[in-house]
Amino acid sequence: MNLVVLQNWLDNASFAILFLTMLVYWGGAAFPNLPYLAALGTAGMAIANLCIATLLGSRWIEAGYFPLSNLYESLFFLTWGITAVHLIAENSSRSRLVGVATAPVAMAIAAFATMTLPSQMQASEPLVPALKSNWLMMHVSVMMLSYSALMVGSLLAIAFLIVTRGQNIQLQGSSVGTGGYRSNGYRLHKATELTSQPPTPAVENNGFARFEPSSNGNGNGNTAVLNLVTTPESQAVASAEPLSPQRLSLAETLDNISYRIIGLGFPLLTIGIIAGGVWANEAWGSYWSWDPKETWALITWLVFAAYLHARITRGWQGRRPAILAATGLLVVWVCYLGVNLLGKGLHSYGWFF
Repeated sequence: MNLVVLQNWLDNASFAILFLTMLVYWGGAAFPNLPYLAALGTAGMAIANLCIATLLGSRWIEAGYFPLSNLYESLFFLTWGITAVHLIAENSSRSRLVGVATAPVAMAIAAFATMTLPSQMQASEPLVPALKSNWLMMHVSVMMLSYSALMVGSLLAIAFLIVTRGQNIQLQGSSVGTGGYRSNGYRLHKATELTSQPPTPAVENNGFARFEPSSNGNGNGNTAVLNLVTTPESQAVASAEPLSPQRLSLAETLDNISYRIIGLGFPLLTIGIIAGGVWANEAWGSYWSWDPKETWALITWLVFAAYLHARITRGWQGRRPAILAATGLLVVWVCYLGVNLLGKGLHSYGWFF
């Protein structure tokens, strides 16, 4: 079998399948009473994943090296990673909204690789000396997988903002760090404690207030009295248009799975950057040269490190970390594609200007 013909067939088939899968997911979101659309969308993503894996495998056999040496190969590897992470996220969240966010991005990347890149950029070529190393598979594959996970996590964060209409809601999910507290604006008092006592200082809680238990009570009763304590933030949230229980449950699921997927992508990004430094020292005699790609990889690492720090240490949930993750999506695209196409450097595939 002619492997080049097979690759041409598979890349077009992957694009077509992803396009139909995107329509299925969007149709399922518009008509939620059609349950079979969710299973059809999952099947479409799985088939596209297998097609791209077969494409990369045939290219590996044809060229004799791991298929990550040019932009065409890396785009399809990125698409494969997004579809794989999508299947993990969808299986964990049981929400078809995951596909609504990820399917169009995967389809757009496949379309760009198949229809936009010139034929000379799609053809496999002999590796340059610097790429003839086992670090090609180690560094580039881990970086691409980290990009896939970070993109999917960021897309789910954007979906969270859309579902919640940008409101600063308080979540009850499990993705809360040591600095996070769950409070509904209530305060417990002992039965003999005066309820007119001044409130104790509030502690930050994702835009809400958590009131520490008071120790001024003189009684020894074991009964607690529940009093409502309102804050300006909680009053502002109460005045906003309330979300339905279904939206709140979906928002909590999206927030949780976004946090977990980004938590998967960040250590992969860290390992990839370290491996790249070792490879750079082996190839060019320097661990770090402030190449545009290296600089933006560091910026990407800092953005998502700030995201995880805010969630784990500060206990952020909801809108603020979602906005930070959405910013991270833009940074990832600049690091991966913008630097490669618009700037000259050791990692550039070419440039437009």
